[in-house]
Amino acid sequence: MLNTSCVETAVEPMREADPIELGLDSTLQELSLYDFKVEATDLGMKISQMLEANLLLPGVILTDLGKFVGMISRRRFLEFLSRPFGRELFLKRPVRALYRFAEIETLIFPSNTLIVDAARKSLLRSKELLYEPIVVQVSPQTYTLVDVRELLVAQSNIHELATKLLRQQTQSQLIQTEKLASLGQMVAGVAHEIRNPVTCISGNLGFLSNYSKDIMELVSAYEQIVGKSEKIDELKEEIEFDFLQEDWVEILKSMKVSSQRLTELVTSLHTFSHMDETDRKQANLHECIDSTLLILKNRLKYGFKVVKNYGELPLVKCYSGQLSQVFMNIVSNAMDALEEVKEKKGFVPVITIETEVIDSFEGDCVSSQLIQNYVLGDRQNAKQLSSASENGDFSPEAAEKNQNNAWIAIRIADNGPGIPPEIQRLIFDTFFTTKPAGKGTGLGLAITHQIVTEKHQGKLNLHSTPGTGTEFEILLPLI
Repeated sequence: MLNTSCVETAVEPMREADPIELGLDSTLQELSLYDFKVEATDLGMKISQMLEANLLLPGVILTDLGKFVGMISRRRFLEFLSRPFGRELFLKRPVRALYRFAEIETLIFPSNTLIVDAARKSLLRSKELLYEPIVVQVSPQTYTLVDVRELLVAQSNIHELATKLLRQQTQSQLIQTEKLASLGQMVAGVAHEIRNPVTCISGNLGFLSNYSKDIMELVSAYEQIVGKSEKIDELKEEIEFDFLQEDWVEILKSMKVSSQRLTELVTSLHTFSHMDETDRKQANLHECIDSTLLILKNRLKYGFKVVKNYGELPLVKCYSGQLSQVFMNIVSNAMDALEEVKEKKGFVPVITIETEVIDSFEGDCVSSQLIQNYVLGDRQNAKQLSSASENGDFSPEAAEKNQNNAWIAIRIADNGPGIPPEIQRLIFDTFFTTKPAGKGTGLGLAITHQIVTEKHQGKLNLHSTPGTGTEFEILLPLI
């Protein structure tokens, strides 16, 4: 709110500003800005009259032929007036005479500066300047003042709002985490209950196959002993005995294949549900990926093509259930992205999964780290990495460290529409989602990033070009 009523001698005292609603991104232009100016040639009496008429006025803007020169605060003005002969020296002389003595280092901000940033920089000033008003530049030729007290009160209100929102988000995340944990326990329980009968069926199919052969041999022996019988021939024709002999074998084969698939599915659910693992265990990451794809098979079979380029990976000490959730989240997001474009004529939606062992951060891994730093907002490190990558001047210590560390790389890519750059910077933020209400919680990639980086001390990199596709690169340290 801008107070623009400049005075010549005296005006009515200013009233308290109406309360304003502040947000986390509120700027200085949302505060009460004081636009009171005096020319360098005006007498000091004019400042005195302004301050007496406007008790909330923190100071005045000093101009010379309309151009900004500086600021004289209420505190500094009254301080010089209270000195011996101060009133005689400064009230009847041009303001420039006072400004020679009262000039201080002035803090100037554009009007679009965040309140929290301005408050932080204001508090970093020396104790002598701590309560001096802040100059706010509204336009190239327009300067105003904001009271530091009002600035700090606004910053406190914003901090309180941020704390409240964080508490709400934390509560929502705890509820979601509890739901996921409960779901994991339920899936683990169901998988365990299904495993026993499935094992029984699978184990008995072998015996049933052998028994069927024995019965057929017995029937054949009876026919040879008894010989031709009209009644038996009629019964065989009625039950289609010839077809039964052929189909019996096929049924047993299909039952065996189905029981094996059910066993694999139960195993996959059991692996995926291990979200509460307390210790890392040796795991085959290819089995984890395959288990995830098996769980998603019912959705993948509708038009999605999965290409697997697996390298030779050693067993990795990890939390396999949590990594299965990582794979699940990324593949599910890839399918969601491909759903948007898979109906295009001639388009084949493809999800590519590659794995390999990387001995050091060279080549593509440098670009991966560069992109990760940029996505996470660490532009300074990204700039340094980019410069080092182009000039080839990595430090010997870093090179030695990289050579001694081996990493597992898992890359999951799609040929979908890609992710716009402005969204890439936010994609790992908690509760950020581009999906409509009810379809996305904004937790999937945030949890994925946490599992990879915090639980496994790995790295999660993003490569995406709008119109081309998206690739997530998961790097897990072997040591």
